[in-house]
Amino acid sequence: MKKVVILLSVIPFLLFAQTKRAITVEDLWSMKRIETFNLSPDGSLIAFAATSYSMEANKGNTDIYLVNSDGSSLRQFKASAVNEKEPVFSPDGKKIAFIRDSQIWTANIDGSEELQITNLSTGASGIEWSPAGDKILFVSSVYPDCKNDDCNKQKDEAAEKSVVKAKLFTELMYRHWNEWRGDKRSHLFVVNLADKKVTDLNSGSFSDVPPLALGSSNDYSFSPDGKEAAFTQNLSKELAVSTNNDVFMVDLKNTDGSLPGSKKISAGTGNDNQPVYSPDGKYIAYSSMKRAGYESDKSDIILYDRKTGEQKNITGSFNLSASELLWSAQSDAIYFTAENEIYKSLFRIEISSGKVTELKKELNCSAISLSADGKIIYFKNQRTTLPHEIFSYNLNSGKLNQITAVNRSILANLEMNPVETFWSEGAGGTPVQSILVKPPFFDENKKYPMIFLIHGGPQGHWTDDFHYRWNIQMFASEGYVVVAPNPRGSTGYGQKFTDEISGDWGGKPYTDLMNAYDYALKNFSFIDPSNTFAAGASYGGYMINWIEGHTDRFNALVSHAGVFNLESEYGTTEELWFPEWENGGTPWEKREMYEKWSPHRYIQNAKTPMLVIHGANDFRVPEEQAFQLFTSLQRLGVESSFLYFPDEFHFITKPQNAVLWWNTIFEWFRKHLYMEKK
Repeated sequence: MKKVVILLSVIPFLLFAQTKRAITVEDLWSMKRIETFNLSPDGSLIAFAATSYSMEANKGNTDIYLVNSDGSSLRQFKASAVNEKEPVFSPDGKKIAFIRDSQIWTANIDGSEELQITNLSTGASGIEWSPAGDKILFVSSVYPDCKNDDCNKQKDEAAEKSVVKAKLFTELMYRHWNEWRGDKRSHLFVVNLADKKVTDLNSGSFSDVPPLALGSSNDYSFSPDGKEAAFTQNLSKELAVSTNNDVFMVDLKNTDGSLPGSKKISAGTGNDNQPVYSPDGKYIAYSSMKRAGYESDKSDIILYDRKTGEQKNITGSFNLSASELLWSAQSDAIYFTAENEIYKSLFRIEISSGKVTELKKELNCSAISLSADGKIIYFKNQRTTLPHEIFSYNLNSGKLNQITAVNRSILANLEMNPVETFWSEGAGGTPVQSILVKPPFFDENKKYPMIFLIHGGPQGHWTDDFHYRWNIQMFASEGYVVVAPNPRGSTGYGQKFTDEISGDWGGKPYTDLMNAYDYALKNFSFIDPSNTFAAGASYGGYMINWIEGHTDRFNALVSHAGVFNLESEYGTTEELWFPEWENGGTPWEKREMYEKWSPHRYIQNAKTPMLVIHGANDFRVPEEQAFQLFTSLQRLGVESSFLYFPDEFHFITKPQNAVLWWNTIFEWFRKHLYMEKK
């Protein structure tokens, strides 16, 4: 009888295991994507926004949910046909402010007594409550010379009605990422909740708050007494070549209607941002990069003493870049995250001694928040097998706890293998780490084709994350082993390692990558050396284009938004500090550098079939790069296809476009699989 019971208990498990399947692109777009979250002052509740996508409507909608901080009682807070997002608890915990249809609203935590706070033609976003709960900071894009919203509204209506759409540009940075910049600027506002009076704290300024580029997720905040605010702004007249974001303070005590003045407190010429007041009001901590014009310099934590004006770098001896600063409840320490090999780990630094402690390495955490009692840190966390969920970390016990599981029903049906890593010898003997992910239902006795992925940035890295565009599990899903190296230029391995790509785009990084490729083929018998493919985007696309002219190792290549001609790309991109730093100057100053590392100079060597992908609204790596590349491949007689998206930019963001993207890539790989004759 006992044997029968055991057999019956095993059968459901076997049936369940057999129903698992590989992930699909439809799964990716069926998942809820957690955006921002906020912890209630008493630590009992979490409000979070999550976006759901409709394949039929080809777009997403964001709703707000509540969950107890122990993970129980998940329920909707606000859900409608318009986007509701950015929930933030009031300081007394009785209300939640949120954004609905580009305006600020408040409601009781049970959802009742909705009240619209702003009614601006230019909209509002980025809610920050004052400590007393009587004011809210927010941002809105306005015409700098307008003194009120009527003026903004009239200008917008006039522009909409005009049959002439021409623009006269008098400076660079006239477009950015995927938007034409226009005449508006993002300004910081404060609204008094008692009378809903709105004040533009940057009235008349032609600079953006937060800055147009290289800001943080927290670029303005109230002082503990609510009498002051700190914010980030770039006052440079040449934004296209400036990374000089600075931190300012503004006095909010004026009650006579006069506009307050602001004071710059950061002293460097690099990127300064993320001002955060200590709970005791003594300090402002902010992130700072030393070198002007370099967007990927080491980010240190600077303490500004509000009484004396003294500035102190407290992470000078720490080798990683600190981000997401969070003060301890006692103002004696700062918690922060840092890219750390393939992770984004959690750290703590003591203010008095400067001692840094790694609290938890194997995380990919962001949006850290601290409970009022200072015992628990909450954050979003992800892995290659898990999309973003909200987690907690107990600072006393070290216990990690998953709070939400919004995609549990989908994930339960998917077969996915966790990340593995290996190290190979890069250029000059430097160790280089790579991620390896095996396909679902992996059999160690079989041989599998390999997809070799190259990340963008180039100052970025492959991590143990669930990426909705370049998803490693998706690449593995059709029976591929995925190898994703972090070569020279990657972050998370110290600043020297990051710096060593600048001025050497096709040098040491190429050697690092090819050595990792060769190591994988030599050491993993389950990889089929006759069936290897490579793909990359942005700098990764650049490297695919470089590979095209320098090796025939791969069956086929995929270049998405890849740089092909360094000199022409300089003349059409927007953030000029980037190519000028990476190549040591402008093309007329360093023409030999632009020519040396430009893939178009070696395209005559092309042999490998290539799929080229680009979006029309990509202003970072403009579409002309793909036009040049595809034209060259076609004229050379190299097998090639060009997938062009007239409604996308540097990224593929629409569900149905993403389906086409994935299907086209997999069809390209399948087409070039070498099948040995039996």
